[in-house]
Amino acid sequence: MTPASYSQLIRFLREDLALSSSSIEMALRHCAQDPGPLPMVLWQYGLVTLDQLNRIYDWLETAA
Repeated sequence: MTPASYSQLIRFLREDLALSSSSIEMALRHCAQDPGPLPMVLWQYGLVTLDQLNRIYDWLETAA
């Protein structure tokens, strides 16, 4: 994922899914410590629902 598309993903999470900045920052910290896909980290920590996770992956498919 390019830095530009990563920024777009963060914007999608904030604007379309209404995730808080603190939730996103926490997930990013966990990704830095234990690398993994950000959407899965968000789901594993209960920050997004399964429906939201599907929306994220749908968005990633169209953004690529």
